[in-house]
Amino acid sequence: MSGAREPGDPHDVLAMVFARPKEALQAARAILAGGRGPYDSSIARQAIGILHREFGDLEAAIGELRQAVRLARRSGSPDREADVLATLGIALVHRGRTRSGLSALDSAAGRATGTTRARVLFRRAGARWILGRHREALDDLKAAAPALLRAGDTVWAARALSLRGHVQLALGGVQAADADFGTAQRMFATTRQEHDSVVAIQNRGVAASVAGDLPTALALLDEADEGFRRLGTPMPDLVADRCAVLLAAGLAREALEQADAGLRLIARLRGQATRRAELLLLAARAALLAADPATARERAAEARALFAGQRRAWWAEHARLILVQAGLAEGATPRLLGDARRLAGRLAELGSPDAWQAHLLAGRAALELGRAAVADRHLAAAARARHHGPATARAGGWLAEALRAEAAGQPRRLLHACRAGLALIEEHRLTFGSSELRALVSAQGVELVKLALRHLHRAGRSRELLGWTERWRATALAVPPMPPSDDPELLGRLAALRRLDQLLAGAHSGGGASAARLERERAALEARVRAETLRLRGPGGQEENGFDCRRVLESLGPGGRLAELVLIDGVLHVLLCGDGRVRRYAVGPVGRAVAETEFARSRLRRLAYEPQTDPGELAALGRRLEEAVLGPVADRLAGGPCVVVPPSVLHAAPWGLLPSLRRTAFSVAPSAAAWLRARASTPPDGGRVVLVGGPDVPNAKAEVRAIEELYETRDLTVLDEGAATAQAVLSAIDGCRLAHLAAHGTFRADSPMFSALHLDDGRLTGYDLERLRRAPYRLVLSSCDSAQMAAVGADELLGLATALLRLGTAGIVASVLPVNDVSAVPLMVRLHAGLSSGLDLAEALRRARGDDVSFIAIGA
Repeated sequence: MSGAREPGDPHDVLAMVFARPKEALQAARAILAGGRGPYDSSIARQAIGILHREFGDLEAAIGELRQAVRLARRSGSPDREADVLATLGIALVHRGRTRSGLSALDSAAGRATGTTRARVLFRRAGARWILGRHREALDDLKAAAPALLRAGDTVWAARALSLRGHVQLALGGVQAADADFGTAQRMFATTRQEHDSVVAIQNRGVAASVAGDLPTALALLDEADEGFRRLGTPMPDLVADRCAVLLAAGLAREALEQADAGLRLIARLRGQATRRAELLLLAARAALLAADPATARERAAEARALFAGQRRAWWAEHARLILVQAGLAEGATPRLLGDARRLAGRLAELGSPDAWQAHLLAGRAALELGRAAVADRHLAAAARARHHGPATARAGGWLAEALRAEAAGQPRRLLHACRAGLALIEEHRLTFGSSELRALVSAQGVELVKLALRHLHRAGRSRELLGWTERWRATALAVPPMPPSDDPELLGRLAALRRLDQLLAGAHSGGGASAARLERERAALEARVRAETLRLRGPGGQEENGFDCRRVLESLGPGGRLAELVLIDGVLHVLLCGDGRVRRYAVGPVGRAVAETEFARSRLRRLAYEPQTDPGELAALGRRLEEAVLGPVADRLAGGPCVVVPPSVLHAAPWGLLPSLRRTAFSVAPSAAAWLRARASTPPDGGRVVLVGGPDVPNAKAEVRAIEELYETRDLTVLDEGAATAQAVLSAIDGCRLAHLAAHGTFRADSPMFSALHLDDGRLTGYDLERLRRAPYRLVLSSCDSAQMAAVGADELLGLATALLRLGTAGIVASVLPVNDVSAVPLMVRLHAGLSSGLDLAEALRRARGDDVSFIAIGA
């Protein structure tokens, strides 16, 4: 089969199947229409069967391949019959007919000789890999790959190396797999196998994902997606691979949506049952990470049933892992412990690199049930994962070690394990250029931090408690900012989004039917922008570590206070820093604090649009909220300058409503470390002031003109009345001393980096602001909800304010509530009067505030 053939030989059709699938289909149909003999016709039917198997209807594929087997048998060629039988065997395995598929493959291996036999062994290895029989697959590949290389069969030898890479990945050999995928890609580059070349790119993306290099994985999978689109070959496998990367990045909801889309695609194509089962398993994992255990159980149970029917024990046990994890989320039982213990043994027998997860589950369940010896045995087995594998797996091993230490009452060992696990995640986070991914990945360290905080709280070590709280709060802001992207495609898409905004505004105002279509276009364009930013690579290396409590206390100065709110086992505490000390105060249930915050915000939203407000109602609201969020600390904050550092779940509290803060110069910071960094920011050499008035803001012109009169400086830029375009605003505020933006804002909880200010040519988003080379030293945002941020990851925040703080803005004045347009103008004028006389943001806002509770100072 590997010898030289004349042009037009029907064997060329098989070579074209993956290289040029559309041409292959036309050529195969031409052979059948030409009434050629059984040998040639069997090749044509086989080619059509492969095309159906990979890109279309699996039942149709099996029908074509059965005809191809009958024709091959009539041709009298054992090699031809063996080759088609092997193709049929793979199709049957994909359809879930495992016994029939393996029987066909065994029969083919017994009939074939030479190069044909090597190709059959490769296919049987593929079936065994699908079934999770990895050692048997490697045995077949050990015979197939050298034989194909000796025969000079480049395409099939490269395919064998690709398959060996997948088997190595399943057994935990990431580096060996990546080497095989890279070699295969280089070999395919010497052939005309375009599809296989794109698959090699996809495989390298899978290896990068397993290794934890998510930016590279996303870039390679996007490159593969473009290749498959160019070839016109839908690839459910690519959907599954992208889901796995999204899961590793912490984007569980997005992963679940993509898995569901892949399942719909397979159903529409009547595609492979094996792929359906694998996507169900991914959907179950995504649902579990998205805190939806009911959906996780449902998808995992369906996946396990399919795997069992397909005789795929390796996969079935991984589906059972999800079922046990979902069960443990609702509480340990003796039966669940038994399931976890059996699962750990079974995964170890199968050579799964995920066996440590089952041991960790068994250890957790045993701890809950008070079975200390059993717990220690399984946690010790899980802890071995800390010495090898990707960063996330090693961090999981350190978590197991920390749980062991806590159970044994060994605090030093506990804190060492927590530090080591967090250090791995911190190093991993630095590989990301995307602020969203850096924030999301912090969730992987939540339990390590909780263990450390619980111990330090019990030990009464308040300073260390502050240090550990800071270790995992607003850490995305601590990562050095990436240089702004000058990628013309990204810049073009951001500009296109603004053009769509203008078209949408016209469509909505005119009641046009095109609005729905434009909304879909905008959603698709936003997805492309987000995908490009997720691929950005971070600086790598190691993060500067070591929070300095003494520096915080020294920076506060005489009479200064910093109140850091901490959640420990559902209870809200305040760590009060000042006068050279850190003292801890218990406040109460965090659930109450969240409920009171939401109640106050809801009531204030309504009051913002009422002509008169009852001062007594505001005072009562403030007292209720203050008791819930500050408790005994409130009296100690009144009067003197202070900084409030809330957890992400309380960041949107209307702090200006609290009686102790109404007449106090206070600022709100994402973390004490962020406050220190903001405080250390130096103003630019020039004194440039930028005033921006956005469209459709009733009092923007009056606001900008009144503020303009306060600044006697030549270095003053005013952009309004149609001049406030995104590019003009970005150019003006880049590195300025003070910027004031009077523009409507939109907060996007679903995608916080798309939160935006509305300018004359459309939205200015968080992604646009990240393009600044230097953020404005101070910024005032007079629009509604401009201080809103979304809580993500462990204790992270994303939004317009965080984008600027990370770039070096020292302080921001913004609102956490709707703003009364009439009263906002005099407030802003008073604020700028204070700033122009040399006051800092917090003091200027205190003097300007009056009865307003909407605005807060963020940063220093």
